[in-house]
Amino acid sequence: MADQRITVVGGGLAGSEAAWQLARLGHPVDLYEMRPVRPTPAHQTDHLAEIVCTNSFKSENLDTPHGLLKAEMRTLGCLLLEVADEFRVPAGSALAVDRHLFAGAVTRRLEAEPGIRIVREEITDLPPGPAIIATGPLTSDALSEAIRERLGTDGLSFFDAIAPIFSRESIDESIVWLGSRYDKGEAAYLNCPLDEGQYEAFIDALLDADIHEGHDWENVPYFEGCLPIEVMARRGRDTLRFGPMRPVGLNDQETGLRHHAVAQLRAEDLRGRMWNLVGFQTRLRRAEQERVFRMIPGLEEAEFLRYGSIHRNSYLCFPRALSAHGGLPSEPNLLFSGQLTGVEGYTESIASGLLAAINIDRMVRGAEPVLPPPTTMLGGLYRFLREANPDHFQPMNANFGLLDPLVEKVRGGKRKRRAAYSERALQEFQRWADTVRPSPGDRTPAS
Repeated sequence: MADQRITVVGGGLAGSEAAWQLARLGHPVDLYEMRPVRPTPAHQTDHLAEIVCTNSFKSENLDTPHGLLKAEMRTLGCLLLEVADEFRVPAGSALAVDRHLFAGAVTRRLEAEPGIRIVREEITDLPPGPAIIATGPLTSDALSEAIRERLGTDGLSFFDAIAPIFSRESIDESIVWLGSRYDKGEAAYLNCPLDEGQYEAFIDALLDADIHEGHDWENVPYFEGCLPIEVMARRGRDTLRFGPMRPVGLNDQETGLRHHAVAQLRAEDLRGRMWNLVGFQTRLRRAEQERVFRMIPGLEEAEFLRYGSIHRNSYLCFPRALSAHGGLPSEPNLLFSGQLTGVEGYTESIASGLLAAINIDRMVRGAEPVLPPPTTMLGGLYRFLREANPDHFQPMNANFGLLDPLVEKVRGGKRKRRAAYSERALQEFQRWADTVRPSPGDRTPAS
């Protein structure tokens, strides 16, 4: 039935996309968001779809996993990518946004949608279906406990870190330069070069710096794709030089020689006044951030607009607790989506919310839930979620390792091989999308 009222809990990326898609499919939606009634340790506003870590949705190139995933999402009419396009900031081949303008625009779009009722209230128990739970990694304690009781498992948790943001006018541009790796695309990064002595002194200071201690942080695994900078440094003195401070493709502008290490900053806003220190997630205390990060050439007098921080992220053990499409086995039309399910990343979360909306719509219309084929990025990601070893389950980003192997060997290197993966994926995703979209006669306006 097309006029079935549907509950969406959580106004983050996944919940916002799910609510929008359901309204466009003809369903009245109650979208619950606990902010500002109940704040979180990471959010700063009451906007829907507020992003709190990086401002980048990663690459748009089709020979990259996130570029492919975004192309699949655009096939389905993704709202949040449409808004992101409107408020993008220079970031080379990546889709990065002015986070405040982005979240504000999403909020206005959802508030203006007649089929969506936004309720600023904390949900402390699982609602009856049809519903989508998209409360994300900062799910409140009360709802987390309700989920654990319903699922009969404690699930898993990890801690996620945020990188600092600096004022552009406080960065010494006689030292740093604006450019991109290998000079490809637009000049989108401020590059801070370090020689060997500067790098070694920085590592010494980082390893000696005071960090926030707390609870069981040392016993909870970090997500490998978002390690705090000081954790990476402890893995070896050259770890950062092969990670966020790698100098490859960023040679000296005058001599053409490669630097020993390079730290990069990326624009946070359309005006280019706020710059994020890329890959420098941290749990250093604020005074230590000022002492250590200002050792990076060009940042000696840098003004912190946001300090790095750390907060607790939670996620469910998808392969043990949920059905293939993210539902409760005992209540199939109660779906989970977003980072709570174990997908990691902005783009992955939005895609998860979009897919959950498609499946809730299908179920209330009497159809079976569906998943894209595993030759596609979204399909491969969901296959991983349902087939991963539940005893060692950790969040997963989009990557080409999720896809079925190519039938024929592709010569010409990694880029051509990835292009072949993407070409196959987009063809098969389009065929799949054509079969799952409701026909125009099935849709009725939400009220």
